[in-house]
Amino acid sequence: MRTVANRYPMNLDRLRRMSIIEEGEQQNIRMANLAIVGSHSVNGVAQMHTQLLRNSLLKDFADFWPEKFNNKTNGITQRRWLLKANPPLAALITEAIGDQWITDLEQLRGLEPLANDSAFLERFRSAKQQNKANLAGYINNRVHVTIDPESMYDVQVKRLHEYKRQLLLALYIIQRYNRIKDNPHADFMPRTFIFGGKAAPGYATAKLIIKLINQVAEVVNGDPHVNAQMRVVFVPNYRVSLAERIIPAANLSEQISLAGTEASGTGNMKFQLNGALTIGTLDGANIEILEEVGSDNIFIFGLTAEEVARRRPDYDPFALYNGNEEIRRVLQMIEQDFFSMFEPGIFRPLVDILLEGGDPYMVLADLTSFAEAQDQADKLYGNPRAWDEKAVLNVARSGKFSSDRTVQEYAKEIWGIVPCPIDGNKITE
Repeated sequence: MRTVANRYPMNLDRLRRMSIIEEGEQQNIRMANLAIVGSHSVNGVAQMHTQLLRNSLLKDFADFWPEKFNNKTNGITQRRWLLKANPPLAALITEAIGDQWITDLEQLRGLEPLANDSAFLERFRSAKQQNKANLAGYINNRVHVTIDPESMYDVQVKRLHEYKRQLLLALYIIQRYNRIKDNPHADFMPRTFIFGGKAAPGYATAKLIIKLINQVAEVVNGDPHVNAQMRVVFVPNYRVSLAERIIPAANLSEQISLAGTEASGTGNMKFQLNGALTIGTLDGANIEILEEVGSDNIFIFGLTAEEVARRRPDYDPFALYNGNEEIRRVLQMIEQDFFSMFEPGIFRPLVDILLEGGDPYMVLADLTSFAEAQDQADKLYGNPRAWDEKAVLNVARSGKFSSDRTVQEYAKEIWGIVPCPIDGNKITE
């Protein structure tokens, strides 16, 4: 506190904000402040996350110790998430460019020229279809829902939390259901929506969202006028071994958190590495995926973090509800128990959160933009070669997101250590 006072004389408000002790009737330790003061390095886990730490969340400390703050974007290990989880694609890649990618993921850049090779694209699609067929068999055995491996597998698997906005995808599914019912002869690409994830034990809202998704699935899958074009599955007991089944089979990766709320995310990286295209907001590591793959190879939608901050003080979800017939119809179906005939009123709290509660994660604000991006995905999926070209480019440009790179950055820039040379099984000095 003396050091802060010397730098900012008589600035009592800054002293209060930066104090390790939170003053009040009961004094508390501010653990974040303590961690920053006691550490020689502080890092975010994606460029956007680090920017938020520096510019808002920890601005006082970043101004005081700018040299402490740095970025280390998260990564994933290709040994598990491609070599082990996706043998068909791993074997194809090794045959095409060798096996150096297993320890140097940037070697995947060698796949870029093959994005225009018809023979490679055919084998790439075959590997994806093999994974999709395997997942379809698992889902049929585990959940007793039959899904079409030729349909687009649209996947959102991750921890259940309102900021990750599984509810946004659920609302879109209801909207798509209505569009198919209203236009039965329209050309909708067949879609299988696959969810997975767990909620914290006491997180009632997240559990209610899980229930809504399952009830929507029951209605959609049981409607003969719709289920040939759309199916919905919530796969229970999401875990790493299940992720290893789902991620290699995905065509579309849902990364749809409200901009400014996701620190990084690594699911987006796992899907990209396995040849899924991302539909996502400019949040977390999605921004860096966009930088790597290019805007033509990703579906970006929604408000930016800056737009969220500007709009939040005056945000009125009722205006969207009253001004958009599709949005109003979706919420009325939930409110009027279309998906809960035998449990009337059970989903009313979700509608209340979106309207009376002010829609804290701006689900309604992004729904129209999300639907437009989904329309783009539909159109592209109708052109298999164009889709596969972009999928191959996503794989080829995923090298940055190896945890090998992340660990090396920590070692060099924070820990100050160097690799220990290995000679067979013997460590040399």
